[in-house]
Amino acid sequence: MINQIIKENGQQYINEYKEILEKIKKYNKIAIFRHIKPDFDALGTQFGLATWIKDNFKDKDVKCLGDNHVTFTPSGLFPETDKLNESWYNDDFLAIIVDVGDFKRIADPHFQRAKETIKLDHHPATDSGYTISVVREDFAAASELVVNMLINFGESYEFSSLSAHYFYIALAGDSGRFLYDSTTTHTFEIASFLLSRKINILNIYEKMYEKDLSDLDVQKFILNNYKISKKGTAYYVLTQKDLDELHLASEQGKDHVNLFSSFKGVNIWCSITEDITEPCFRISLRSRYYDVGTLATKFKGGGHRLASGAQIEDLSKLDEFIEACDKLIEETNL
Repeated sequence: MINQIIKENGQQYINEYKEILEKIKKYNKIAIFRHIKPDFDALGTQFGLATWIKDNFKDKDVKCLGDNHVTFTPSGLFPETDKLNESWYNDDFLAIIVDVGDFKRIADPHFQRAKETIKLDHHPATDSGYTISVVREDFAAASELVVNMLINFGESYEFSSLSAHYFYIALAGDSGRFLYDSTTTHTFEIASFLLSRKINILNIYEKMYEKDLSDLDVQKFILNNYKISKKGTAYYVLTQKDLDELHLASEQGKDHVNLFSSFKGVNIWCSITEDITEPCFRISLRSRYYDVGTLATKFKGGGHRLASGAQIEDLSKLDEFIEACDKLIEETNL
């Protein structure tokens, strides 16, 4: 029997779910896409859904597309993505796009050649034009939505341990191991269902969060160089010179932003990392209470209410950004 909370959370999109299932049945070729520089949720949802489709429709040609980026996820945690000959796209295929809020962030442009497109996401929607789109901003992860959908397809479908393994990685990753305020009763019910598929969460967490000793040097640098404003905005800056000395890629600059998450008096915490390819300084913002998502939109960014990204042109704009964070703290009534 389907859990009542999971069933209730699927009711408002039950018609879309039925249409999606029919599309999956219709197409022999299905390509699953996700965002660039993928994190746990992007890859876990992508491979979890691909596994579920392969388990239940043996004749389907299912591909996972996008770069084999391992900056945000350890090497070996997921399979490599598929590399296809251009001729594969000549036949009609269905594109399912997960964990992407904007066309520009889809990792592989071949989605544009799909006969029909389906979007499954939990970010604020900034694009349109899909055949079917289901967006649940109230869910902690894209995986939470996709698992809800698959369960609501009915109990006649197989939900394997391997599929659950990938989805659990995704769910734990984007919910901060269920510590973020996006975690709800429904999130835990989805986690409970995945656990019932006989997955090994000790093995999962060990692979997800194992660190190299070199990470200690990065943390040492951050703790020696961070700053905190009078209103409680904590931040660290990594220039290209710093990245080179620490042997980090630019996208790894935000990996340690949550060092500040548990300290009393820290209200907003940020990493500010140079990206010479733009060029700009990319900012990752986090908070327990303050709406950094709205703030981020004022600095060429956006995202979730308590976890967002932004950017500034150069460090001459840093003071302006920190002042905006402090103003948000000052003007928010808590």
